[in-house]
Amino acid sequence: MNNKIIIINGPNLNLLGEREQSQYGSMTYDNLKEMCIKKSNELNLDIKFAQSNIEGELVNIIQDSRQKFDGMIINAAAFTHTSIAIRDALDIFKKPIIELHISNIYKREEFRQKSLISDIVTGGIFGLGANGYILAIISMQKLLK
Repeated sequence: MNNKIIIINGPNLNLLGEREQSQYGSMTYDNLKEMCIKKSNELNLDIKFAQSNIEGELVNIIQDSRQKFDGMIINAAAFTHTSIAIRDALDIFKKPIIELHISNIYKREEFRQKSLISDIVTGGIFGLGANGYILAIISMQKLLK
C-alpha cells in the first residue's frame, strides 16, 4: 500500500490558537501536528508536515513532493484565492490531493469564496475545524488503498 503523504499548510497557519479563534479555534499548530501524527500512525500512514508563509516556498514543496509522496493534503490558506503558481504546481502533482480549510470559505467574505484549486484537487473538506485534518487523513488513506 502507498502510505507516504504530505500535509502542506499556507500562510498564518503557524499562528493557530492565537489568531481569530472564532474562525480557527484554539488548537495550536503544534497540537494540530501531534493530533495528525497520532491518527496517521493508527492508519499506518507516514506523514510529513510543511508550512510556509511564502508562496514560492510552497510551490517548491509541492514540486518536490511529486517524487516523495503518494498523496497530499493542502490548506493553502489565503493563497487558495490568489495563487495561480500554487494551482499550477498542484496540477502537476498527478496524485490524490485533498483541499482543506478549517473554516468554511463559502460562508466567509466574498473574496474568500473562490478557490483557485478546488477544480483540480481530488476532493475538499471545509468548515469542520481542526477535525477536518483527521477526516482528510482518513480519506487519503482510503484513496491510496
